[in-house]
Amino acid sequence: MRVRRVQPARYGLFILAAIWILLILPLSAMAAPYAAYVIDARTGEVLHSRNADTRLHPASLTKMMTLYIAFEAIKRGEISLDSKVKITSHAASEPPSKLGLKSGQTIALRYLIRAAAVKSANDAATAIGEAIEGSEAKFARRMNRTAKALGMTNTTFKNAHGLTESGHMSTAHDMTIMGRHLLYDHPEYYNLFSRITADAGVRKVSHTNRRFLSSYKGADGIKTGYTRAAGFNLTASAERGNERIIVTVFGGTSTSARNAKVAELMDLGFRRAPSSAPLKKPSKPAYADVEDTPVASDGAAGKVIRLVGAVTTSKRPTLRPGHQPQVVVATAEVPQATSPILNSDITAALKEAQKTAPPVVAEAPAPTAEPAAEAETLLASVSVRPTLRPSAAASLVETAAVKQVTPKAPPAPEVITRVSTSGGRHWGVNVGRYPSRYAAEKVLLKTALSEISTLDGSLRKVVRRPQGFDANFLGMTRETADLACRRLVARNVNCFMIGPSS
Repeated sequence: MRVRRVQPARYGLFILAAIWILLILPLSAMAAPYAAYVIDARTGEVLHSRNADTRLHPASLTKMMTLYIAFEAIKRGEISLDSKVKITSHAASEPPSKLGLKSGQTIALRYLIRAAAVKSANDAATAIGEAIEGSEAKFARRMNRTAKALGMTNTTFKNAHGLTESGHMSTAHDMTIMGRHLLYDHPEYYNLFSRITADAGVRKVSHTNRRFLSSYKGADGIKTGYTRAAGFNLTASAERGNERIIVTVFGGTSTSARNAKVAELMDLGFRRAPSSAPLKKPSKPAYADVEDTPVASDGAAGKVIRLVGAVTTSKRPTLRPGHQPQVVVATAEVPQATSPILNSDITAALKEAQKTAPPVVAEAPAPTAEPAAEAETLLASVSVRPTLRPSAAASLVETAAVKQVTPKAPPAPEVITRVSTSGGRHWGVNVGRYPSRYAAEKVLLKTALSEISTLDGSLRKVVRRPQGFDANFLGMTRETADLACRRLVARNVNCFMIGPSS
């Protein structure tokens, strides 16, 4: 019987293979730890959690925030879907996955959004950030401000695409919050995340999550992610009947293993979620820290400073010692203003009130100037006058048919002031001048329907001018009018603001 000897070279190969199995594979597993988080999307109730607050590499789940800010910027009028974006060399040089954009190329923002949402293109994501904030570093700062406002407390962004970078970290919990805000804050764009294919301008692209979308009943999004450091990540959402579940998984070992785990957690979520539950949408983030910085004529960025220039105090003459004021109540009513815009001129309102009131003639003593109390009313129905001589008082009663009442104590003097319009609905916007009233009304209706979120509650008014008919929206605050104009201009609609004195 012959015994075969194992050659030393082959024996060494067996040793190396054993070392690789025992050491290398566990180390790779440690590089991409597992985490999972499952919620009822309707209420935000947690249905399952494992390592959900562990800071890990999010990979391309980052693009959910990039797209969220893009949708917010469009809504705020900072940019439009049709805005032409010039691709920088930095964006063009991003590694795959990418759309294949070239430096100096121009492309509409809508195509960049499709490429980032469907194909998870890194060059498109970087181009979006640069188009909105001017640079990827500035965009990353805005990402972090938004994350904080959304309650993503364990997330730090360093770029717009999610490629591995020191300090660029998030959690399964935070990315689930991000997915829920995309669903409820911008439902008009949510269909992007369920498209199997999309036209990205330069070419047609396929969805990176098409396998899960096609295999799991009710799945309609949201975003995949993969890097060596992160493993295979996915934030997914599915709806069945009245129930909707959102699942996030970090650290999958392969696409199929990750999809199987997400499907398992989805089933768990649908089993645990109640068949009916009240919808409690998440609160939208406040954007008070995003300042308007228009560009000055010299190219330098400016800062908007709003000042209230209304009169807060008024001086009026006081009566000579010994003279008691009398209150004269007019029988005629002061007409009420029908529109805060058309009747904002207080002087004109006073003149109109004086025309309707009966004439009153009285001698006033020589006054001395002293400060008076602040007034809160625009038109006073009670006026303070000096005592008249007996003969003049009798004549006044006969001719003016007024009633004199002598109070026990002098009332506090009232002063008519001009109220600040900075917070009132005294503003409007003009969307053009047209040859006929019909044309102006048609444009007003079309504009109101396209910008219902900002123009809702405003008054549509056509004003006839010698040169034509002005189409105006009135009864707005200054901030609302400014936002409406910025959004209309972003849609290539001519618009300018109408102030209180216009």
